[in-house]
Amino acid sequence: MVGKSSHLNIIIENNTYHKSICANIYVLIPPFECKKSFSCISFLLCFLPVPPQIMNISSDITVNEGSSVTLLCLAIGRPEPTVTWRHLSVKEGQGFVSEDEYLEISDIKRDQSGEYECSALNDVAAPDVRKVKITVNYPPYISKAKNTGVSVGQKGILSCEASAVPMAEFQWFKEDTRLATGLGGVRIENKGRISTLTFFNVSEKDYGNYTCVATNKLGNTNASITLYEISPSSAVAGPGAVIDGVNSASRALACLWLSGTLFAHFFIKF
Repeated sequence: MVGKSSHLNIIIENNTYHKSICANIYVLIPPFECKKSFSCISFLLCFLPVPPQIMNISSDITVNEGSSVTLLCLAIGRPEPTVTWRHLSVKEGQGFVSEDEYLEISDIKRDQSGEYECSALNDVAAPDVRKVKITVNYPPYISKAKNTGVSVGQKGILSCEASAVPMAEFQWFKEDTRLATGLGGVRIENKGRISTLTFFNVSEKDYGNYTCVATNKLGNTNASITLYEISPSSAVAGPGAVIDGVNSASRALACLWLSGTLFAHFFIKF
């Protein structure tokens, strides 16, 4: 490369030494003829390779579903590093997102929440890696609610499971009446995504339809769950059936034969 002005003529010749980027720079004093004299000055300027370093990266961010998100990752190094974004909260091999300093996500979905990794690489040293977390808020939806059959006098449990960010708050209703722990012999327990309504001694008046309502700042949803009566003699279930509000895989059968005044009583378990 040659650069000229009214005062100087600069000639730069590029070279590489041991991964160093160097330049022979000749400074010519007018009349721009480099001879074996003091009118030509030569010196060697070298640029050593510099490992990649991320200098600026976006902070963790919380957004509502449907919003647009832009993440920034600025890195320096010599040679100039390549910047890559990767979504860590997906299956192996499916996390590549972008090869750019900026990562833009429009109409973000709940499954796009999680950690995003920025990697800066220039083959001089190990890549510099930083992470940003995106939290995506979305309204509740009830993922599990099951009708339950219980005999009179037994314990019964209705369960309601809801997914939401922020986490949902639960309420239980029977018809238009809101239920509360200690009223009518029931207990309400909320643990994370699951809310349960427990009847300690089911009576006839307890049977019917109940409504589970899940709410957060983005909205609410509800599900109707039925507590229905079953007779004690029908309390025989195969694997996975619900009896007295508890998952059961017991298989047993009680049999009674009558013949005149004689009878035989057998209990079979299999």
